[in-house]
Amino acid sequence: MSKLSSRWVPRLLSAEHKRNRLVIAKESLALLNANKNEFLRRFVTVDEIWIHHHIPESKEQSKQWISTGETAPKKAKIGLSANKMMMLHPTPAQRVSIREELREPEDPADIERDIKLIREWLETQPHLPKDMDDMRLTTFLRGCKFSLEKVKKKLDMYYTMRNAVPEFFSNRDINREELNIVLDYVHCPTLPGITPNGRRITFIRGIDCDFQPHHILDAMKVALMIGDVRLAEESMGIAGDVFILDAAVASASHFAKFSPTVVKKFLIAVQEAYPVKVKEVHVINISPLVDTIFNFVKPFVKEKIRSRITFHNDVESLYKVVPRDLN
Repeated sequence: MSKLSSRWVPRLLSAEHKRNRLVIAKESLALLNANKNEFLRRFVTVDEIWIHHHIPESKEQSKQWISTGETAPKKAKIGLSANKMMMLHPTPAQRVSIREELREPEDPADIERDIKLIREWLETQPHLPKDMDDMRLTTFLRGCKFSLEKVKKKLDMYYTMRNAVPEFFSNRDINREELNIVLDYVHCPTLPGITPNGRRITFIRGIDCDFQPHHILDAMKVALMIGDVRLAEESMGIAGDVFILDAAVASASHFAKFSPTVVKKFLIAVQEAYPVKVKEVHVINISPLVDTIFNFVKPFVKEKIRSRITFHNDVESLYKVVPRDLN
């Protein structure tokens, strides 16, 4: 008798899972035998990735600047969230057009060379951490169309904002009550599919409730946490982002709780510190108040992004420019 360790396998399939896979395999084989050329032309496989709702910061990422004599900050150990969501990768055909738009080199060795150059630059910057892994550096490269100078500016601002605006970047445990309840008054899912032109859609809508000013800070913190998750998980690259904002419950009392200073800091972080490419912004269910809100945030939004904002009176108007169904 011998003692053996368990063998790790990607999935433990139940009897039902196995039956379903057998049925699908037999159906696919029958279609193949009936018309091989047509079957291969129409058969589509999709790559996918599952991402956690919350990925805790590493010890290196959570470092903070402190003055001489100050006590080192404490941080509880946090694991990956149990909840996950699936995000689909672009199809091979979409990847071709996305690479062209992002000016991504076809040879992976060229990307590795750029990453090496960025790491060499980081070594010459004593004020910047060296914790950025290759996947996130690649995402920065794609977001900056592989301009090394733009990547350097983004990285510098990314780390500068983390120290300059601790209200957005500290205590980022989504299990904390004050962050967990954000999901009760703001829904901001990034949809798993992508548009035919390779863009990812994020839908944002508020729930009609009596939130307080500090809840706005928490909501912005959660939005940036989602940005950090995508920074690490968008492994294939996308052509940009589409944001859909539902203004149905916007009211004067809600608007009065927004501080210009907080909004400015948040928009600087989004536009200057993250490699996000905002291609479209659609505002639906508008009211006269939306014009006031837009004029309020307009000074803090880049001209290029302002030109990409479209207002819609209803959802049907939105569907004329945004696909109703995603792959």
